[in-house]
Amino acid sequence: MSSPYLVITSIAAPNAVLKACAELCTQNNVQFVVIGDTKSPAVFELDGCDFWSIDRQLGMDSELAKIVPTKHYGRKNLGYILAIRDNASAIIETDDDNFPMEGFFKFDGAEQKVPSLSFENQQWVNVYSHFSDTKIWPRGYPLEQLQAAKVDFTKAEKGLRHCPIQQGLANENPDVDAVYRLICELPIDFKDGIEISLGKNAWCPFNSQNTVWYPEAYPLLYLPSYCSFRMTDIWRSFIAQRIAWENNWDILFYSPTVWQERNEHNLLKDFADEVSGYLNNDIIAQELSKLHLEPGTDKLGDNLLKCYQRMVELNLIGKEELPLVHAWLKDIA
Repeated sequence: MSSPYLVITSIAAPNAVLKACAELCTQNNVQFVVIGDTKSPAVFELDGCDFWSIDRQLGMDSELAKIVPTKHYGRKNLGYILAIRDNASAIIETDDDNFPMEGFFKFDGAEQKVPSLSFENQQWVNVYSHFSDTKIWPRGYPLEQLQAAKVDFTKAEKGLRHCPIQQGLANENPDVDAVYRLICELPIDFKDGIEISLGKNAWCPFNSQNTVWYPEAYPLLYLPSYCSFRMTDIWRSFIAQRIAWENNWDILFYSPTVWQERNEHNLLKDFADEVSGYLNNDIIAQELSKLHLEPGTDKLGDNLLKCYQRMVELNLIGKEELPLVHAWLKDIA
């Protein structure tokens, strides 16, 4: 294994977040990759950062690089490929508006085995409600489930859980949906020192803003391109969770190690981009639950393809996605 990788996609010039990440990566022997897009600056210079322009991406020995759309968050997949090919010991991802806090590089190979509070067979679990006394929910959580009976967190089972996918929360401007931002108050800080994981038949969306992935779960990193930008990491998370069940993996959620100074957004546009999720996230969970998948890390690719084929059949993701999934699996093989 080589060192860990931090992967970000950005069209910004080196800003305060990117500079902070570069400095922290240098101090911690972490490789820092930034994947650019068509709107990225022509010249991008930042010590401690390996920047990949569109032209440089097209020169990669990669099937996906040839066909993944420009002007889309899905280009982040190319950063994952670079890390996987270099045998990264872990892949950490965040965005260019999330400032790292103490503990951001908390990962360690041993930390895949986590002594956490864990839930199984609970259907939807609003994990954010365990980190705050304020009514709050993560982006991607089905709105129709918000009034459902709350999970009793005191009844969680404490044990050593295998968690090769780990989601850290974000303080100040956490990852909530446009409905929340339009009607509720921010900023908000979450409680410290909490770890909770979800196992089989327990759903909660996770994002790409502060997430650690370990090697056995790398195939599940894939971000879809032919869906709403606001749903690409959320729908990835549902697919990753469903496949994780077959391997007795939990998804870990832990207290914030970043705080967000959010880039400018049009909240009504965000709302419009999230409508496909508001209408379908619960349906997606039901449909993925019905799929016959197989256990084993050697089956992750087959399971990934089955999940995306079902999403295409449901007319939630365009059929153009499937060649990208095949290219991804070929690139990381």
